[in-house]
Amino acid sequence: MKHIILNVVVFIFFSLMLIQAAELDKRAPDFTLQDYNGKTYKLSDFKGKYVVLEWINFGCPFVQKHYNSGNMQTLQKKYTENGVIWLSICSSAEGKQGYYTAKELANIAKEQGVNSTAYLIDESGEVGKLYDAKTTPHMYIINPKGNLIYAGAIDDVRSTNVEDVKTAKNYVSSVLNDCLAGKMVESAATTPYGCSVKYK
Repeated sequence: MKHIILNVVVFIFFSLMLIQAAELDKRAPDFTLQDYNGKTYKLSDFKGKYVVLEWINFGCPFVQKHYNSGNMQTLQKKYTENGVIWLSICSSAEGKQGYYTAKELANIAKEQGVNSTAYLIDESGEVGKLYDAKTTPHMYIINPKGNLIYAGAIDDVRSTNVEDVKTAKNYVSSVLNDCLAGKMVESAATTPYGCSVKYK
């Protein structure tokens, strides 16, 4: 019996070792999630494209700042029209702020005018923890080779004031603009701000 338990423990240990957490300049960890319509999305299916990961919680005032101003939807539309994949990910656990049923999400996404490629549900928090997503929003950019090149805040003004969007330096936009223009882009990290991700 002890032998069996030891084998199980060793198997779990090495299985966890194979799951690499997200790191700049390294391959972004693959994941599979479903949207609120039940459609499955796998990150590795988008190899060859730039991918933005946006951690989201519609109950968070920092997220509301970017959606009420139309800033996030504008960015989503602009870059998806230029071939970028934009995945909004919600890691709120059931019963926590930001968690909604599939039907509620469909209505909210329509009301908000969400233009992302998909709104993905990470109720278990597994993917959020894999990427060490700390806040909403917390933004990540993955290059066509599948490597993580940006992680951090959406911009440099840490507030909930809608008016601040106009004067803020948008980090996500800056990185994507340089990438799409063919410029050399160095990997970068900034400190994210917003509400804490509402994990289990």
